Order: sequence, then structure tokens, then C-alpha cells
Amino acid sequence: MNNKFIPIILGTDINAYGVARSFHEAYKVKSIALGMKHLPFTANSDIVEVRTFENFDENEVFKREMEKFGKEMKGHTLLLISCSDGYTSLLTENAEMLSKYFKFNYISKDLQKKLENKKDFYEICEEYNLNYPNTYIIDRENKDSFNIPFDYPVAVKANDSIEFLHLKFPGKKKAYKANNINELTRIIQDVYEAGYTGEMIVQDFIPGDHSTMGVLNAYVNSSGEVKMMCFGKCLLDECLPEGIGNYNALVTENNEELYAMVKNFLEKINYRGFANFDFKYDRRDGKYKVFEINIRQGRSSYYMTAGGCNFVTFLVDDLIDNADKPLYKHVEEGLWLYADPFVLKNYCNKEDLPRVKELLKKGFGFTMWYEEDKNFKRFLNYWRRRLATIKYYPKFQPEREEL
Repeated sequence: MNNKFIPIILGTDINAYGVARSFHEAYKVKSIALGMKHLPFTANSDIVEVRTFENFDENEVFKREMEKFGKEMKGHTLLLISCSDGYTSLLTENAEMLSKYFKFNYISKDLQKKLENKKDFYEICEEYNLNYPNTYIIDRENKDSFNIPFDYPVAVKANDSIEFLHLKFPGKKKAYKANNINELTRIIQDVYEAGYTGEMIVQDFIPGDHSTMGVLNAYVNSSGEVKMMCFGKCLLDECLPEGIGNYNALVTENNEELYAMVKNFLEKINYRGFANFDFKYDRRDGKYKVFEINIRQGRSSYYMTAGGCNFVTFLVDDLIDNADKPLYKHVEEGLWLYADPFVLKNYCNKEDLPRVKELLKKGFGFTMWYEEDKNFKRFLNYWRRRLATIKYYPKFQPEREEL
């Protein structure tokens, strides 16, 4: 183990592996990932040790196991980072206890609740000039008598993403598109009949395919200053119904307009730590509109490291080295993939195809496939993912409606 610090990662998914890989690339340090179950992304790895705990997503279990782990690792500098909304919520809930054993940088529980509640988030966006789509709220009280104040089609999603994640019902999607009131009524009915208790967000549908979408990750240090921003333009998004809204190919590039808007927003609301924004460009008014903020680096966060912006170094600068460096705004191009290159070339927007071909010639970063962490089992998982996308894109992509 590295004597300087040990990264402790909450989660065992692809986000967790991307974080572990970024730490290893920068510092040659091995991480420890804590979660509920072993997943192929972090399995059979030499750069991350995985420890699992039953019911680790329950507050009392989380508290008990984290305190036990913290005592076990006494004498080490432990740098804690979350890779999911659920773990972030548990971290902020237990921040006082965790601070005895771990170094971390996150916002307060109160601010987290406001930002993760999309209704409150859009009110904060309104106050601090972060553009967002026209929005209407449906809840259990008005689910049979709503009146949308803007035209169809509309985009529909759950306000409480954590509660919605745990629901299971036929036709479930991360986000929906409704072309008329009948389709919207059916979506709302299906979600509430499945047991959902929160509010539903209905928004003006922004026209355009995945090529108009983008992601921006930022880091705000423990003094409240934005120290890093990295924008990624979407070249390919997920087409499986429950994965719609996730990215499968991103290219890093400069975006001064969003960098200025996000810096102002995060510093004005007194944010701390990593923040992840999803945007879509609205050609009707020439503005990027934000959909949500995640209180952590995004699921596809390794796109930053693949593009030349190793995001974990900003956390280490802040909490380990106490280095006050100037703001870094990433501008260089770099391609991150989570699909086979053949799939990207066939299903990207045709206007992006010449750029895609040039990017592929230069090479790409694929989170799960790391030169310094290769073995046969990881090779199989890497190719299993690539072949899976070759198989399912022809089935799901032509039939889907863009969100």
C-alpha cells in the first residue's frame, strides 16, 4: 500500500473502477472499494481490493462497518470518495463520525437534499442563472388531474432517483418521452402503481439526438473554490431501456460558456467536492439546459482521465498536499468509449462521423481495460462488453425514441 494515502472507494461498479484506475495512473496506489457485492468491473484486479458487506446500503450497517474499517486502518491516511447517490447520502448523513477516520470533501446534508430533489434544484438554478428546461411537477395528489402548461412532446422522470432506482415494473426506463396526454397519463399511472411515492418531473422536450447532449464534471475545493472543470460532448448514448441517459462515448473539449456558468453557480451556492451535470443543447434558443446535478463524479467519470484530465489529482491536491493551484479548465480532445468502436461508427450522428474516425485513429480510453491491470478474466469481461454492444445496438437503437 502507498504510505502517503489509501483511496477508499464507496462502490464496486464501473465508476469505482474508473476512480481506482485514475488513482493508480497518477500515484501507483492501490485502492480499496467497499460495497454490497462483487461486480465484474472491479473483480480480478491488481489495482483495487474489494470488500463487500451485506445490506451496506442501510444506514446502521454502513455506520457500523465504516467505523470498524476506520479503526482497522488506524495509522493510514484514508481518502474517501463515493461512486453513487446512495453512498453519497450515507456519507453526508454520517459525516461527523466518518471524519474521525477519513479525509473527504462533500457538501452538507441539507444542501445535498435540495440539489438531489430536482424540484428544489431547478428553483436554485432559477436563482443563480443556470438554464434548465420548462418544468411541471406531478405528485400523487394531482396524478389524475394535471395540466401541462407547455406543448408536447415532454420528457418525464422521477424526482426521487434513489427511490425510483429500487422499483421494478414492466417497461421501466430511467427517463421517458410522451408525445401526447394519453402517453403521459399511462407513464404516470405505471410509475405510481409500481409503488413510487415521490414527485414526477415533466419537462419541455428539447429536440435533438444524443449528439446535442453533454456532461460536465467539476471539483470545488474545501475552501469553496472551483479548481477543475471538464466538459464531454456525447458521441453515443446507451440504448437499452433502463440505461437511457447514460453515456457510451464521450469526447472531451472546451466549453467556455458552460465553464463560466457552472463556476458561478457552484461558488454562489457554497458547494464542495465533485459535481456532475448533464446538459442538452437547445437549438431553439441556442442555450445549454441542465437536467440534473449529481453530488459526486459521474458514472462515466473516467472520460476525464481518458481525455487527459485526471480528476482525482485535484482531490489529492486539496486534501493530501494542501496545494492551492489555479483553476484548471480542460480544453484538449480525448475519446472515452464504453462500446465497441464499430458500434460508435455505425450509431453516432452522421455529422460526427468524420470526427469519430479521426478520434479512433488517435486511440481511446476504455475504463475496464488498463495496461497495468491486465489478466485473462479482465480481458474476457472487456470483450464481453464490446461484443454485447455489437449485439444489442441493432436491436434497440433503431426502435427507440430519442430523449
